[in-house]
Amino acid sequence: MGKKVAIIGAGASGLLACKYTLSKGFQPIVFESASTIGGVWTKTIETTKLQTPREVYQFSDFPWPSSVTEDFPNQHQVLDYIKSYAHHFDLLKHIKFNTEVCGIEYEGSSEDEMQARSLWGGSGEPFSSKGKWKFVVEDKQSLSTEIYVVDFVILCIGRFSDVPNIPEFPSNKGPEVFDGEVIHSMDYAAMDYDSARRFVRGKQVTVVGFQKSALDIAMECSNTNGLEHPCTVLYKTEHWNVPDYLPWGVPLACLYLNRFSELLVHKPGEGILLSLLATILSPLRWAFSKFVESYITKKLGLAKYGMVPKHSFLQEISSCLISTVPEKFYDRVQEGSIILKKSPSSFSFCQEGILVEGESSHVKTDLVILATGYRGDKKLKDIFVSPTFQDYIAGSPNATLPLYRECIHGRIPQLAVIGFSESVSNLYTSEMRCRWLAELLGGTFKLPSIKEMEKDVEKWDEYAKRYSGKYYRRSCIGALHIWYNDQLCKDMGWNPRRKKGLLAELFEPYGPTDYVSS
Repeated sequence: MGKKVAIIGAGASGLLACKYTLSKGFQPIVFESASTIGGVWTKTIETTKLQTPREVYQFSDFPWPSSVTEDFPNQHQVLDYIKSYAHHFDLLKHIKFNTEVCGIEYEGSSEDEMQARSLWGGSGEPFSSKGKWKFVVEDKQSLSTEIYVVDFVILCIGRFSDVPNIPEFPSNKGPEVFDGEVIHSMDYAAMDYDSARRFVRGKQVTVVGFQKSALDIAMECSNTNGLEHPCTVLYKTEHWNVPDYLPWGVPLACLYLNRFSELLVHKPGEGILLSLLATILSPLRWAFSKFVESYITKKLGLAKYGMVPKHSFLQEISSCLISTVPEKFYDRVQEGSIILKKSPSSFSFCQEGILVEGESSHVKTDLVILATGYRGDKKLKDIFVSPTFQDYIAGSPNATLPLYRECIHGRIPQLAVIGFSESVSNLYTSEMRCRWLAELLGGTFKLPSIKEMEKDVEKWDEYAKRYSGKYYRRSCIGALHIWYNDQLCKDMGWNPRRKKGLLAELFEPYGPTDYVSS
């Protein structure tokens, strides 16, 4: 009998983890709290589309169907694609739907013993005869519970669902004093499309935020209410949201998703020569960024609306904050059915609406939709029963999540996290991580010492702070995904050079199909 591996979550990462652990002869059990697979794609805003071109967002060994010709497929097409993958590889029989994992607890060595270890799990091995993970699973339909004991746990719980990020307000200045309604974008997305339209119809809506969900919701409100009830978008920071992926006719992938582009930035663990080269080429790095910024500014008319960001496009892509602007969004701003209002510091509620700090008059509002993101870090922390493990996984509030290869915490044995760290294409990156993890579980390689792993984590933390600025906690590898994949390939014994010829290796963009085989 193969080792039992529990996979929590049946989104894209969970399905990949299931497929690749199966390929190594393990027994995966996937626990999914919903009634279907697909994770964040199961329920979205009506106008939601893929944010990256579909050739980058695909499984390496399962291409998109020929019927999908759009560069940016919609939610239904993405969900169908993910479901087709699960059916093709016969993964559904390994999934327990409508099951809620109530908390995971490690049984084995004491916390003092684990603290004293120099190798992951004591031996550097992914499995131990002494240690097991135990957890209670509740069936959400029958409300019955069952206890499971497994050899390894893979957390694929995602970071963009379930636990909304709700701003904190001073006493008597929060939603409790507001006569209208306040919901999170998660609640809006959970409605069926007709209900969502009815919900906002005839209301003065304020959407808080300026990422993809905020822009999509504002467009839907504009479609429903027009000029009669303009939608206000309250934002803190301008962002380089892109109209398309062809700045001045040059594919964005040729500027940021090839090896040459990664020579322009300082990389974790680089040697003296690469460091010197990144310094010498810094003017070109600046030029690339300005090239893209000039296109976005011109194409969207950002200067006219006072929406030119103060940070660089490189910081935007290094923070995985890039999203596509809904078509004709700024046309709606010009006509007045969408109103952009900056709140650089904070806002609060009053009886009739929202008060922006520093302004005397309020924004009259009937409905506030908080498109303020999610607390993926809290969601991850709370799944552990042990306060010590909770502290380990959370790490320092002033650092990125302390995961080696963005997957393994050196002081939490027999457990991996997939899908927390972001990239330009999360599906592509999750697949690489699952393949790396499967090779680790299969004994292809061993992890270095805990101290070596922690030093590596510190180097990636320094990189994130250097290029992502205040958004470093997003743990984004978006502008360095080839360098990151190189580390995984070297661990697995693969050749990291995947192209034919020097020019192709330097200048051709890398994508999922480059890693079809080892």
